Amino acid sequence: MGARPWSASAHGLSLAVRLTPKGGRDAIDGIEALADGRAVLKVRVRAAPSEGEANAALVRLLARSLGLPTRAVVIAAGTTARIKRIAIEGDAVLLSAKLEKLAGND
Repeated sequence: MGARPWSASAHGLSLAVRLTPKGGRDAIDGIEALADGRAVLKVRVRAAPSEGEANAALVRLLARSLGLPTRAVVIAAGTTARIKRIAIEGDAVLLSAKLEKLAGND
Protein backbone atom coordinates (compact mmCIF):
# COMPACT_ATOMS: atom_id res chain seq x y z
CA MET A 1 0.00 0.00 0.00
CA GLY A 2 1.52 3.30 -1.01
CA ALA A 3 -0.37 6.01 0.88
CA ARG A 4 0.41 6.62 4.53
CA PRO A 5 -2.12 8.08 6.97
CA TRP A 6 0.59 10.19 8.62
CA SER A 7 2.74 13.11 7.57
CA ALA A 8 5.42 15.23 9.19
CA SER A 9 4.23 18.38 10.95
CA ALA A 10 5.93 21.24 12.75
CA HIS A 11 6.33 19.34 16.04
CA GLY A 12 6.10 15.70 14.99
CA LEU A 13 3.42 13.88 13.01
CA SER A 14 -0.14 14.42 11.91
CA LEU A 15 -2.05 11.13 11.79
CA ALA A 16 -5.47 10.26 10.31
CA VAL A 17 -7.31 7.61 12.33
CA ARG A 18 -10.59 5.77 11.84
CA LEU A 19 -11.74 4.87 15.34
CA THR A 20 -14.10 1.99 16.13
CA PRO A 21 -15.46 2.31 19.69
CA LYS A 22 -16.70 -0.81 21.51
CA GLY A 23 -14.41 -2.83 19.22
CA GLY A 24 -13.95 -5.69 21.67
CA ARG A 25 -10.28 -4.95 22.34
CA ASP A 26 -7.77 -2.13 22.15
CA ALA A 27 -5.81 -2.66 18.94
CA ILE A 28 -4.26 -1.07 15.87
CA ASP A 29 -5.61 -2.92 12.82
CA GLY A 30 -3.43 -1.55 10.03
CA ILE A 31 -3.97 0.94 7.23
CA GLU A 32 -7.13 1.32 5.18
CA ALA A 33 -7.83 3.39 2.06
CA LEU A 34 -11.06 5.39 2.21
CA ALA A 35 -13.39 5.79 -0.78
CA ASP A 36 -11.99 9.29 -1.42
CA GLY A 37 -8.44 7.94 -1.63
CA ARG A 38 -7.22 9.08 1.78
CA ALA A 39 -5.44 6.56 3.99
CA VAL A 40 -6.34 6.09 7.66
CA LEU A 41 -4.91 4.02 10.49
CA LYS A 42 -7.65 1.67 11.72
CA VAL A 43 -7.87 1.61 15.51
CA ARG A 44 -10.39 -0.11 17.76
CA VAL A 45 -10.93 0.45 21.48
CA ARG A 46 -13.12 -1.28 24.07
CA ALA A 47 -14.44 2.01 25.44
CA ALA A 48 -17.86 3.35 24.48
CA PRO A 49 -18.12 6.59 22.48
CA SER A 50 -19.71 8.47 25.40
CA GLU A 51 -18.24 11.32 27.43
CA GLY A 52 -14.99 11.16 25.48
CA GLU A 53 -14.10 7.69 26.79
CA ALA A 54 -13.26 6.27 23.36
CA ASN A 55 -11.13 9.33 22.52
CA ALA A 56 -9.23 9.00 25.82
CA ALA A 57 -8.69 5.28 25.14
CA LEU A 58 -7.42 6.12 21.64
CA VAL A 59 -4.90 8.64 23.02
CA ARG A 60 -3.70 6.15 25.67
CA LEU A 61 -3.34 3.33 23.12
CA LEU A 62 -1.39 5.45 20.62
CA ALA A 63 0.86 6.93 23.33
CA ARG A 64 1.60 3.49 24.83
CA SER A 65 2.18 1.92 21.40
CA LEU A 66 4.59 4.70 20.39
CA GLY A 67 6.37 4.83 23.76
CA LEU A 68 5.25 8.41 24.41
CA PRO A 69 3.63 10.19 27.36
CA THR A 70 -0.12 10.71 26.83
CA ARG A 71 0.41 14.50 26.73
CA ALA A 72 2.34 14.04 23.45
CA VAL A 73 -0.77 12.67 21.66
CA VAL A 74 -3.65 15.10 21.02
CA ILE A 75 -6.85 14.81 19.00
CA ALA A 76 -6.50 17.88 16.77
CA ALA A 77 -9.75 17.46 14.79
CA GLY A 78 -12.77 15.19 14.64
CA THR A 79 -13.40 14.61 18.35
CA THR A 80 -17.01 13.60 17.61
CA ALA A 81 -16.38 12.04 14.20
CA ARG A 82 -15.26 8.53 13.28
CA ILE A 83 -12.30 9.91 11.28
CA LYS A 84 -9.94 11.89 13.52
CA ARG A 85 -6.78 13.92 13.00
CA ILE A 86 -4.19 13.22 15.70
CA ALA A 87 -1.20 15.45 16.46
CA ILE A 88 1.77 13.50 17.83
CA GLU A 89 4.75 15.35 19.30
CA GLY A 90 8.21 13.93 18.78
CA ASP A 91 10.80 13.02 16.17
CA ALA A 92 8.87 12.58 12.89
CA VAL A 93 11.34 10.06 11.43
CA LEU A 94 11.33 7.90 14.56
CA LEU A 95 7.54 8.09 14.92
CA SER A 96 7.06 7.17 11.24
CA ALA A 97 9.22 4.08 11.69
CA LYS A 98 7.24 3.02 14.78
CA LEU A 99 3.93 3.54 12.96
CA GLU A 100 5.17 1.45 10.01
CA LYS A 101 5.77 -1.43 12.44
CA LEU A 102 2.44 -0.95 14.26
CA ALA A 103 0.54 -0.86 10.97
CA GLY A 104 2.10 -4.18 10.00
CA ASN A 105 4.08 -2.80 7.06
CA ASP A 106 7.57 -3.56 8.33
